[in-house]
Amino acid sequence: MASEQEIIDFIRLINTENIGPITFYKLLQKFKSVSNTLKYLPQRFTPYPSSLAQRELELAHKLGIHILTFADDAYPQRLRHIADAPPILYVKGNQECLNPEKSFAIAGARNASLPGRKLASQIAFDLTNAGVMVVSGLARGIDTSAHKGALYANNQLGSTIAVLGTGVDVIYPKENTPTYEQIAAQGAIVSEFPLGTQPNATNFPRRNRIISGLSDGTLIIEATLHSGSLITAGFALEQGREVYAVPGSPNDARSHGPNKLIKEGATLIETAQDILETLTSHDFKRATPKVKQGDLFAKPLDKEAKIANIPDTQSPLLSSHEQADILQYLTPEGVSIDEIIRTSGLDSSSLSLQLLELELDGKIEYLAGNKVALIK
Repeated sequence: MASEQEIIDFIRLINTENIGPITFYKLLQKFKSVSNTLKYLPQRFTPYPSSLAQRELELAHKLGIHILTFADDAYPQRLRHIADAPPILYVKGNQECLNPEKSFAIAGARNASLPGRKLASQIAFDLTNAGVMVVSGLARGIDTSAHKGALYANNQLGSTIAVLGTGVDVIYPKENTPTYEQIAAQGAIVSEFPLGTQPNATNFPRRNRIISGLSDGTLIIEATLHSGSLITAGFALEQGREVYAVPGSPNDARSHGPNKLIKEGATLIETAQDILETLTSHDFKRATPKVKQGDLFAKPLDKEAKIANIPDTQSPLLSSHEQADILQYLTPEGVSIDEIIRTSGLDSSSLSLQLLELELDGKIEYLAGNKVALIK
């Protein structure tokens, strides 16, 4: 279990501007511990204030909310296998729910049909009674129906996991307050976002990778072609997880998403039994996920392991050949990042990560005017 100071350090680093999960892990590879990373952080990063991190931890204690770091034993083991696993998770409810023997995500349309909602509830009910933890996002429609079906199972004592796109203490939508409270009492509510974070459109696609990352497979029930549920399915595929879908009428736009997934290879599902037969015939725990940067933390840490002693078992992000390719676009006088994007063809997020590697290797420095330059 991480100490309070270690949790504060985690909060500070992940809330530092321009540091997301992948950059967080890349920095940690270089500096070996979160405290060292904060100490030797490149000057262009301004660490999140310690006082605010302390206040966040105190508020969590007051609200009965757990803050898990990826080094904690209670951190979801499945989630360790994704490249951009959240360095910290806020948890309201029972932490033991986060590492079930089997888990399964259900997602779908917010404006779901009555038959779609009933099916989601029935499948979740049957899966929960069979010992499978149901994971969803507490959104209107399919998500809410899935949670309710799971809660009603096991003589109305069923557990389920809700992943929020808000702070774990913010209920959205408000009409789900009774369901939220019941999940907190019988299961677990999780979020990577700081306490008090309000609904924001950009947060929900991010939370979808956690929904799929917590699960052995993901089922889509009703979704348009531009639905966030298809984003969840995409994350599941990237994470090496199975995708399932319920077919529907081609005349209903809400069926276009699942039908497309089935055409592209998703498993067609009609009942929970279809899922259970698949779950019992595959050993998801031993499946090799499509891990990128998260390889360093893909395996559970020993209970005695300290954050400062995490071994650097991952190869560098860039090979020497790749570094040479990027260096050709740079000069000692400095080149604007926008110009590098135009000439190299790299997207901004990929370039940022690669420039970070070169910066940590002492090969480049950042200049005013959004420029980078070779160090002479």
